[in-house]
Amino acid sequence: MRLRVEFTTEPFDLDEAPGHAVVAREVVQAAGLDAVDVGPFGNTAEGDADVVLSAVDALLRRSLEAGATRVSLQVNVIGEPGTTGEGAA
Repeated sequence: MRLRVEFTTEPFDLDEAPGHAVVAREVVQAAGLDAVDVGPFGNTAEGDADVVLSAVDALLRRSLEAGATRVSLQVNVIGEPGTTGEGAA
């Protein structure tokens, strides 16, 4: 199964990326996911379920340890292993 995770960490700082946001982005960028898109107001990553779920576990633990007071995330099933794109089967 392929998953897409979308997440943000808080508190926000529009002037400079807070440490918890940097840590969360580092986690997903290093996780070996197929697609990662980071931005100032949200981040997405896609990959096989085991990889995404391991990355989510690490991003929650590490961003909270780095000072996040809230982590919002959504996980969607987007296909089967070896497929790309939403709704692919």
